[in-house]
Amino acid sequence: MTDYTSRRDFLRKAGISAMGVNLAMGLPSLVRAASKGENPRKQRLIFVFSPNGVIPKHFWPEVSEEKFELTRILQPLEEFKSQTLTMHGVCNKIKGDGDGHMRGIGCLLTGIELFPGDIQGGSDTPAGWSQGISVDQHLKNRLQANPQTQTRFGSLEFGVMVPERADTWTRMSYAGANQPVAPIDNPYQMFDKLYGQAKNRKMLASVLDGLSDDFRRLEKMISAEDRRILQDNIAMVGELEKDLKVELAASEKQSDVGHAVPTLPPNVREVNDNMPQITRMQSDLLVNSFAADFARVATFQITNSVGQPKMKWLGIEEGHHTLSHEPDKNEEAYEKLIKINTWYCEQVAYLAKRLAATPEPGGNGSLLDNTTIVWTNELGKGNSHTRNNIPFVLVGGGLGWKTGRALDFKNVPHNRLLMSFCEAMGQPAESYGNPDFCTDGVLTGLV
Repeated sequence: MTDYTSRRDFLRKAGISAMGVNLAMGLPSLVRAASKGENPRKQRLIFVFSPNGVIPKHFWPEVSEEKFELTRILQPLEEFKSQTLTMHGVCNKIKGDGDGHMRGIGCLLTGIELFPGDIQGGSDTPAGWSQGISVDQHLKNRLQANPQTQTRFGSLEFGVMVPERADTWTRMSYAGANQPVAPIDNPYQMFDKLYGQAKNRKMLASVLDGLSDDFRRLEKMISAEDRRILQDNIAMVGELEKDLKVELAASEKQSDVGHAVPTLPPNVREVNDNMPQITRMQSDLLVNSFAADFARVATFQITNSVGQPKMKWLGIEEGHHTLSHEPDKNEEAYEKLIKINTWYCEQVAYLAKRLAATPEPGGNGSLLDNTTIVWTNELGKGNSHTRNNIPFVLVGGGLGWKTGRALDFKNVPHNRLLMSFCEAMGQPAESYGNPDFCTDGVLTGLV
C-alpha cells in the first residue's frame, strides 16, 4: 500500500486537501503546447560580468580586421581566438545620479539612468535602481512571446559570491524600471530551480496514482451523492496523470540525448576560498541548461561592482576592489590586477570550452557555434573609474558576427551595442535605453 501519510503531507504542502477536491486548481500546467515548433537555429546569449575595470595595456589587442595577437590577460582564449571579437571604443555615456560603480553596473545592460534614491556611493550623489529593463530581460520577453523560441525559463540569472544585500552595486539585470533581478549564486539552489521540478513531477505522479486507489476504496464507504463528487475528482486525477505521463516521457527523451541531470559535489560552502569551485559548478549548470533548452539568454555575474574577493589561490591577499584603486606606478598591485583579470578570462575560456565540447542537439555544430558569450565590466579602468572603453569581449557564433577580429569603435555609446544585440537575436529595436544615444542606430561592420 502506498504511504498515505507521506502523500497527505505532500498534498498539504502543495495546498491541496486530502480528499483531492481542489487538486486540479492548485497545480500549474505541466504540459507544453503540442503545437510549439522548433527554431531551426537556436541562438543563445550569455552576459558574463567581472568587476572593477581592467588594465588596458594588457587587455586590449592591437586593432586588426584580420589578424590580432591576444594580450596577456586574454591569453586563456587562445584556443578560441578565431571565435573571439574584441570591441574597443564602446563607452557607457549614461550620466545622472550614482557613483561610477553604480552607474557602471546599473546602466550596463539597461542603457538608461538610475532613479534618484538614498543609496550613497563612494562619491557623487546617492541613487536608486535603474529606470529601465536590461537587454537580457528584454530579449527574454521577446523570445518567450514567440512559440518557436519559447523555453521553460526564458532566461537564467547565475551569480558567484554576490553579497546578500540588495543595492545598486549588486544588480546588473532588471525586469523593468525599478525591478532588479537577483542572481542565484548558490549552485544547489540553481540546481533545484533547474531540476527540482522534474523530481516533483515524479513524486506527484506517485501521489496521484495512490490517490486513485484510495478514492476507489472510499467509493464503497460513502453515499451516492458523495460518490458523484468523488467521481469528479477521480476524473480530474486521471487527466493530471495523463498530462504527467506526457511530461515525464519528454524528460526521459531529453536524458536519452545526453541531457541527463548533472551531479554536483556535495557541501561546497559559499566562502571566499571556494570561489573557483563555485564558478565552475555554475558554469557547468549553465551549459547543461542550454543543452536542455531551458533558456536561450543568461547572465553570469561573478561577484559585483566594487567586488572584494581575496584571490588567495593566486597568492593575492588583498581585496580586488582595494587593489583596483592603486595607482599604475604601484608595480606590485599592477601585477596582481593583471593576474586577477587573467583569472576572470580563464573562467570565460572554461565556459567557452564546455560549450564547444557540447554538441548542438539535432546537429548544427556545437553549443558555442550557436552561443555568444559577452564578457563585460562596469568600468574601463578601476583607478580612474572611467566608463569609456568598457570591456566587451565576445566569444562564439550565436550572434552571427564576424569573429577573429579586434575592432575599435572610437567612442560610441554602448546603447548602440545593446541595439545590435537585439537586432542580431532577431528582435530589432529602434532604440535601447536612453534614446539620445541611439540616433546613429546599430553598430556597423559586425557581420
